[in-house]
Amino acid sequence: MTAMPALHPAPAGARPLIYQLLVRTFGNTNETRKPNGTLAENGCGKFNDITTAALASIKELGFTHLWLTGVLEQASGTAYPSRPADVADILKGVAGSPYAIKDYFDVCPDYAQVPERRIDEFKDLLDRCHALGLKVLIDFVPNHVARSYASDVRPDLSFGLDDDRGTFFARDNHFFYLRATDTGGGPPLKLPTAGRPGCTGIHAPESAYGRVTGNDVISWAPAATDWYETVKLNYGHDFTTGRDTSHLPGPEAVPAAVPKTWRTMDAILAYWQQLGVAGFRVDMAHLVPVPFWHWLVRRARARQPGVFFCAEAYDNDPAKLSDGQVLDELLQAGFDAVYDDPSYAVLKGIYQSGQWANDLDALIFTGARFHQSLRYAENHDEVRLANPNVWGGLGMRVGRPVSAVLLGMGRGAVMIYHGQEVGEPATGVKGFAGDDARTSIFDYGSMPEFTKWVNGGNYDGGRLSHAQQALRAWYGKLLGVLRQPAFVAGGFYGLNTANRDNPDFGRLAGEAPSGHWLYAFLRHDAASGQAFLVLANFHGTATLHHLRVRIPNDALAMSGRATGGPLRFADRLDTGWTGTADGGNLASAGLALPDMPPCTALMLEITI
Repeated sequence: MTAMPALHPAPAGARPLIYQLLVRTFGNTNETRKPNGTLAENGCGKFNDITTAALASIKELGFTHLWLTGVLEQASGTAYPSRPADVADILKGVAGSPYAIKDYFDVCPDYAQVPERRIDEFKDLLDRCHALGLKVLIDFVPNHVARSYASDVRPDLSFGLDDDRGTFFARDNHFFYLRATDTGGGPPLKLPTAGRPGCTGIHAPESAYGRVTGNDVISWAPAATDWYETVKLNYGHDFTTGRDTSHLPGPEAVPAAVPKTWRTMDAILAYWQQLGVAGFRVDMAHLVPVPFWHWLVRRARARQPGVFFCAEAYDNDPAKLSDGQVLDELLQAGFDAVYDDPSYAVLKGIYQSGQWANDLDALIFTGARFHQSLRYAENHDEVRLANPNVWGGLGMRVGRPVSAVLLGMGRGAVMIYHGQEVGEPATGVKGFAGDDARTSIFDYGSMPEFTKWVNGGNYDGGRLSHAQQALRAWYGKLLGVLRQPAFVAGGFYGLNTANRDNPDFGRLAGEAPSGHWLYAFLRHDAASGQAFLVLANFHGTATLHHLRVRIPNDALAMSGRATGGPLRFADRLDTGWTGTADGGNLASAGLALPDMPPCTALMLEITI
């Protein structure tokens, strides 16, 4: 039998493969993990912990981009000589939320060995990343800021400066100000923190005035479930009047003609671009008027043509500022990628709410968004795959089929969250976040399993179990396949529809049709002629036996494979399986496959 040809070399810069890391936890090897512990007790990751060795290991795994999550200075309960601690009433957690920004022109002093040199230490980290060819992304949080926002780097550009606090809305105010008649009993602002340690429920600066919360709550007494620690920014549109933002300036407007918040945000992006940041993950982009994005992205690209913009956005959020499909509108405004929450939700629903793999088919469509969606199985907002209370309680192995399908579907950016690759489970109470199956972004602490890879700063996985080492190596193989032309530039053809009446397509007893636990699709790139068949068994305990997948003739034609003559299939992940079939029989008899154990995936390259 002839050997399979080597995989194609990865196209340079063709597809962002993003490694997300929260600086606070990435390099922290302190294993005290006291709930609600201070920085001194629980430790904190530093910029300097992200060493050349750490970055080289990330690069070697196959990543092209590094999302340094939470680097901007945030409201925090930790004091420094040049910066007092924020009062507990406007904090979530001792460390504070990375999405309650206190100074957009600065980085968090927690992350510096010498806090007074924090910008220099951040620049040094950028240099280390650039030396290895890694592009750096940071957060951009346009919808809201901390209640204590005050820039000491650019005090002239502090939000709220010179605002008219006597009106709810003014075009060139940075904030929305509460009226005496708004719900909550009038001033002072009453926060839902009274009775908590160190809290009074009152934020002294807002005793005579109050501001709308980051989640659009117009009340003098926001609830504990609100984003009460943040205040919403004003982009020249009164959100209480509806979603029509057509009155706002166009993309070519000069700075003097746009609302003040637009100009401030443009100055912020210019600052970070000048420092060498290659792009931005934009928080809750759908809550900001779309005309602003047309204007801002255009200006950012004039400064740096290749700057990358990814939008966290949800079309099902009733607070979105668009009557249309907001993800499409953000792409039209210039974003490179938008979050693919719907596909993630379907796969999670297979394990938690009775959905089927077939339900993914409803999300297959033509149009830019399918191939410009950022796909992920974990991020800082979502639960950990390996947590025993979610994803069917299957542990870290569930990440294999879920990641193979989600990350293999389109041509867009993909993302893996630090700890996912070694099965970090995020168990136990951390502090403000409780025991919520997430690695806390609000508290100081370290990750029990991830520290085994960090291994005292060696970043060699020396304390990982064999299963964890194998999982990390598997993710490396997956990223290697995702760099191939069929996945970088190729089309998609879903096969579940053609196999619903196929009893050999993973159907278990009592099921009809097929497609509950098995999902299959083709990827093909016309330029290189490369084609792959991807299959995943999502079931947590059942091995799927006697499998056959039917491949319609038009799918074979799409993949550039003849409907007659022998075809060879070889797994490019970890099974080493190979098989052959006559292309003329695939539409009817189907391709005979090996047994697929629980939580496994195949990525079969198809050659003639």
